[in-house]
Amino acid sequence: MRAMRAGASHRARPAGRARPVAVVLAVVAAGTMTLVSCSSDSDSGSSSTPSTERPTAPDSASFSGKVPSALASAEASARARASAAAASASAAASSFEASVSAEVERANKAAESELKNVEGQGNALSDVSVTGKPRSQTGGLLAVVVTITNKTDKKASYAVQVDFLDSAGKVVETRYVGAEDLAPGEKAQPLAISRKPAEPVLTPKLAKAQRY
Repeated sequence: MRAMRAGASHRARPAGRARPVAVVLAVVAAGTMTLVSCSSDSDSGSSSTPSTERPTAPDSASFSGKVPSALASAEASARARASAAAASASAAASSFEASVSAEVERANKAAESELKNVEGQGNALSDVSVTGKPRSQTGGLLAVVVTITNKTDKKASYAVQVDFLDSAGKVVETRYVGAEDLAPGEKAQPLAISRKPAEPVLTPKLAKAQRY
């Protein structure tokens, strides 16, 4: 009877030893799962996936107005340059004419008034000639020297009209100059100055000359 108990007790011991091992394995497994879970949470929180999305074009429906064409832009630029050139030429002419004496300016206005009622080319075309003046002396302006010579034997005044023509022969500008109370044989050389830009090139023409 004692032998049977001893045998039974001897066989039961391995089962008792297995329990602690199972418990240890369970604890280790649980710890491992906890560590894996923490690591996963940490990785998901700290890591960032670089965006590979391509930028999309803006919705053209949200735009308003029209994009100017290259031709319209070029035309606008050309008009602006022409306007600026005209303004510059006019300012330069005014500045250059400012150097002319008030007496000469008064004579020019008198000439314009005198020629209003003159028919044809006037009576003194042979007493007048025009020659170009270097642009280097006029600030780049087109100006002509109008030479008036009193070829009569008595004192006389003169009114002269100078037209500026384009390449087609069309008059695009008219200027007036004059000389008053010239003695016989006396000469005067007023300037007729164009206010137009240097381009296109204009040609000066003696249009009228009246002696009075």
